[in-house]
Amino acid sequence: MESIRPKTLSIKLDGLALNGDLGIPENPIGMVIFSHGSGSSRLSPRNKFVADVLQQKGLATLLFDLLTEDEDRVYNNRFNIDILTMRLIDVTQFIQQQNDMKVLPIGYFGASTGAASALRAAAHFEKDIKAIVSRGGRPDLALKDLYKVTAPTLLIVGGWDGVVIELNQEAYEKLNCEKKLEIVPQATHLFEEPGKLEEVARLSADWFASHLPTEKNRKNV
Repeated sequence: MESIRPKTLSIKLDGLALNGDLGIPENPIGMVIFSHGSGSSRLSPRNKFVADVLQQKGLATLLFDLLTEDEDRVYNNRFNIDILTMRLIDVTQFIQQQNDMKVLPIGYFGASTGAASALRAAAHFEKDIKAIVSRGGRPDLALKDLYKVTAPTLLIVGGWDGVVIELNQEAYEKLNCEKKLEIVPQATHLFEEPGKLEEVARLSADWFASHLPTEKNRKNV
């Protein structure tokens, strides 16, 4: 299947505009909104690779910049989970208001600090968010909200990412939803080793395809 050419969006929120790249396959079974990590953007090659694999699985994807260019120049903003969470909430509401997308069940893919904002936003929306995947994430930065997360959550960590494994194990114990901790052997934090990012993408696609589709569109899986 050929790669989908994403459509560039300007998402206007409260007087500012966030850039986004929207990829929609034919007959999508769900929508995955990406929340990237500190210092990254919608142009992250790792997230773009994962998005492409998800699209091949029949999932629409939205990668967007959580901060404007001016905001991103302020280093501390990149680690302000409150701001990142509110942006993700606002963008999710934007998707829910679009006629051609509002019927799609929504999932979150969070990387690094973006995983914390994804979990906190999911806690806010409760049952409106149907699945979550964290790649090398920092779910420990959302500990106080984890008990409110209802979406099935997959935590993926590299086997050589010792400290982050411990932080994910701590968060895993706090989650009360369906959950799984997947440790990819011989992989570091960014999964740069041969075949490891492909493994992340496969695990993510399988998780979303299993948990996002409704009975109405499950036949497309």
